[in-house]
Order: sequence, then C-alpha cells, then structure tokens
Amino acid sequence: MKTNTKSKKLNKAWLNEHLTDPWVRMAKKDGYRARAAYKLKEIDEAFQLIRPGQVVVDLGAVPGAWSQYLRRQFAPKVAGVGGAASGELDGTIIALDILPFEAIEGVHFIQGDFREDAVLHELEAALAGRAVDVVVSDMAPNLSGIASADAARIEHLIELAIDFASRHLKPEGALVAKVFHGGGYDTLVRLFRENFRVVKPFKPKSSRDKSAETFLVGMGLKKR
Repeated sequence: MKTNTKSKKLNKAWLNEHLTDPWVRMAKKDGYRARAAYKLKEIDEAFQLIRPGQVVVDLGAVPGAWSQYLRRQFAPKVAGVGGAASGELDGTIIALDILPFEAIEGVHFIQGDFREDAVLHELEAALAGRAVDVVVSDMAPNLSGIASADAARIEHLIELAIDFASRHLKPEGALVAKVFHGGGYDTLVRLFRENFRVVKPFKPKSSRDKSAETFLVGMGLKKR
C-alpha cells in the first residue's frame, strides 16, 4: 500500500511538473506534439543544419515533433493543422519508429525496428538512391536501470545510426543523435570522432536540467 501511495505521489509530481513546464506550454501554443521540437530547433539554430530542398531522415520519430519542425523548415510560409506547415514541400522527410505515427502531410513514415535489416532495407528503398543531407536521431532504448546493460543498448543504437549515416550521408552531411551522460558516453564521443571531421556536444535549454540527455552533432564525414 505504501508503495502505491508513493507511486501516486510521484505520478502527481511528474504531472504537475509537466503541466507547468514552460516548454510544454509553448509546444501546445505552437501546435507541436511535444516539447522535443525545441531541442531540434535549438540545435538547428546553433549549427544551421536544416535548409529547404534537403533530404532528412528522422530516426525515433514518434510522436512526431521533430518531423513537424522539419516540415516547417521545408514549408515555412503556410501554417497547417496540428503544428506542421502545409502546402508544397521543398524537401524530403523520411521518419522511422517502432511505434505507430500520426501522419504528417508530406512525411514518409516507416514503422519498424531500426535494428532489423528488413527495416533498414525499406528505409534505403524509400531513399531511392538519394544521398541524405541530415540524419536526426531521438532514438533511445527502454532503460533497465542496470548501468552496464543500458550503456550497451544506447551504444548499439548510436552505432547503427552512425553506420547508416556513414553509408548514406553526403560528404558534408550531418548526424544529430541523442546520447546520455554516464557509462559509455566517452565511447560514443569517440565513435563520432572516428566518423566525422567536426563533433560538437550540445545540451539544449529546452532539455530538462535534471535529465542526463545531451546531443552529439557530427558534421562532415571523414574519408575512408
């Protein structure tokens, strides 16, 4: 009974924090599905990554806030229902996630596990031979609380994202990936530096202070 009471208190505290969060309020006002849109917005404004006409792949796309932000960058003049710009799309957005995705006009969605070869092949088919300008990844595994196991799961996802980026990005392309401070972080930074000429860690203001998440931005593939 005490455990249930404690759980209820924690849930109530989280709900209160969520509802009073200024970024959550801003997302609701601006029509974004989640506050995460502002994380990508801050990263983009810092590094000038997203421009009309590009091909962008959004990994771990659900609930769709990052794809919404990308959609606005590709059709910035016309506001549409649900937070995504509407009208003619100047660019290509391919989104992927293991969970169902509420459709966004002009966004090509693939449902499946990025760790499976069949899903990667479907993603490659959607590209139809086109090189990618930017890969953005908000992917995160289900965490077990066991530090070594969680670090291994995160590292595996980042390895897959880097491998995909190294095979499909344009030479001057970029990869943005969510990582977590803690065990394995230095290994992930090293992986980025092995593959990209410029590597920058970035902690958006819209990311909660107590969160261990940060983002690594890799720009310009190293020649192999």
